[in-house]
Amino acid sequence: MEVVASAPGKVLMTGGYLILERPNAGIVLSTNARFYAVVKPIYEDVKPESWAWSWIDVKLTSPQLSRESMYKLSRKHLTLQCVSSSESRNPFVENAIQYTVAAAHATFDKNKKDALDKLLLQGLDITILGCNDFYSYRNQIEALGLPLTPEALATLLPFTSITFNSEESNGGNCKPEVAKTGLGSSAAMTTAVVAALLHYLGVVNLSTSSEDPHQQNKNSMDLDIVHMIAQSAHCIAQGKVGSGFDVSSGVYGSQRYVRFSPEVLSAAQAAVEGIPLEEVIQNILNGKWDHERTEFSLPPLMTLLLGEPGTGGSSTPSMVGAVKKWQKADPEKSQETWRKLAEANSELETQLNMLRKLAKEHWDAYKCVIDSCSRLKPAKWMEGVIEPIKETVVKALLNARNAMLEIRNQMRTMGEAAGIPIEPESQTQLLDATMDMEGVLLAGVPGAGGFDAVFAVTLGDSSGNVTNAWSSHNVLALLVREDPQGVCLESGDPRCREITSAVSSVNIK
Repeated sequence: MEVVASAPGKVLMTGGYLILERPNAGIVLSTNARFYAVVKPIYEDVKPESWAWSWIDVKLTSPQLSRESMYKLSRKHLTLQCVSSSESRNPFVENAIQYTVAAAHATFDKNKKDALDKLLLQGLDITILGCNDFYSYRNQIEALGLPLTPEALATLLPFTSITFNSEESNGGNCKPEVAKTGLGSSAAMTTAVVAALLHYLGVVNLSTSSEDPHQQNKNSMDLDIVHMIAQSAHCIAQGKVGSGFDVSSGVYGSQRYVRFSPEVLSAAQAAVEGIPLEEVIQNILNGKWDHERTEFSLPPLMTLLLGEPGTGGSSTPSMVGAVKKWQKADPEKSQETWRKLAEANSELETQLNMLRKLAKEHWDAYKCVIDSCSRLKPAKWMEGVIEPIKETVVKALLNARNAMLEIRNQMRTMGEAAGIPIEPESQTQLLDATMDMEGVLLAGVPGAGGFDAVFAVTLGDSSGNVTNAWSSHNVLALLVREDPQGVCLESGDPRCREITSAVSSVNIK
C-alpha cells in the first residue's frame, strides 16, 4: 500500500509583518509548486515475534539531497530516535511523524489501535520530494551557458538534485544552506508529510486533486485535522509560534488569512516539556482554533509571476526581530505606519474582489478591458474607454495599482525605520520598472521582503514581455503560477508520472 500526498508552496501578497498580529489579515496565494510525501510500508508482512518489539522502524529518504536516515519510533512513548543518518536531521519531518502517529493513538478505539499497531510494525518508508520551483537553479543554468529564462529552467529534470549556497559551504564550520526561492518549502513539506501519514494510518480520508471541489468540501473536517497537526509539528520544529499562514495555505490553498491566537499551541509546546504526546495531541485537536480563513484567488485573466533576482535571499526571523525592536522603541510612529499599511492592504483586497465580481457579472466587458490593458502601459488604460461598465473595470484596476504603490511605500518606510532592507534599492528599481511595463497590474516583494524573489501580477497575455524584460536585467522568471488547490492525494509517485510524461513527449516528437 502506498499513499502520496502533496501540498503547495505560497506567496504572501499582502500582510507582511502585520499578519503576525491579530486581527490583521493577509492575502496568501498557493502555487503550482508542490511538495510531495510518499508513504509505504518497509516490510511486506508483520512477523509474529515483532509484536513483542518496543519500537517501529522508520526510514526517511530525500533523493534530491541524496540523504537517507533510519529511525526507531517508540511504541509506548512515541519518541523518535535517529539510528543512522548520512547527513543532518530534518526536524520538520521528525515532528510530523511523531505528531501524526500520536493523533492516530489519540483518536482510535481499541479495535482500530490493533490494526494501527499491525500497520506500524510493517515500518514507515517515507520519501520527500520538492518541485524544482522551491529551489534556486540559477548557478546550474549559468554553468550550462543557458540564458536566464523560464525555458532554460524547464529543461531541468523534475526533482533535480539540490545545490547549496556556495558562500555558506565555504564558511568553515558553517552548515551549508540550500539555496531557496522563498515559497515556504518547510511548511509545504510538513503539510504533505502530515497529510500522507494521516491518510495512510486511516485518521483522515483525503480527496484527490481530480475530485469535484464540492466533494473536497465534504472532507473539511479531515482537512482541519491535517491543519492542526501540521501547524503543531511546524511550530515545534521552528522553535517558535509563527503566524501559520504558510501551513494554512498548504492545507486549504489560496485564502485571506487571519492568524490563530498563539495560546492555542501552548499544548504543543508542553510536549517539549515532557507531557505525554498522546495527551498533548488530544488537547491540540480539542483546542480553540480561532484563525479566520476566507477563499481567495486572483481575478480571471491575471497571472502571478515570480522573479529570482539572484541577490542571495534574506533571513525572515532576523528581519521580523528588527521590526519588533523598532515597534518597542517607537510605538507612536510604528502604529501609524502599521495603520496606513493595513488600510492599503485592505484597499487592494477590496479592489481585487471587485474585479472578480465584475468578471462574473460582466464577463464580455471585463475580458475586453483586460485584453486592451494587457497591450498598454497603465497611464493609457483609461484612454478611449466610454462604456460605464468598462470604465468601472479600469478604475478598479487603477485603484488596485495605487493600493500596491502605497503598500510598497509603507513597507519601505518600515524598513528604513527598523534599519532593514524590506524593499532594498535594487528591488525598488526593478519593481518600478516592472510596474511601468505594458499589462502589469502589480509588482512587489512578497512576505517579509528583502532579497528573495519578487512578484508581479500581469493582465492577459502580457507575462511573456515581463519575463523577457526580467531576463535582460539578470532576473530569472520562475515557472511558478497561482493554483488555489490546497493539500490533496496524488495518484502515485510523481517521479513515475514525470518519467511517463517525458517518454510520451519523446515519442510524439
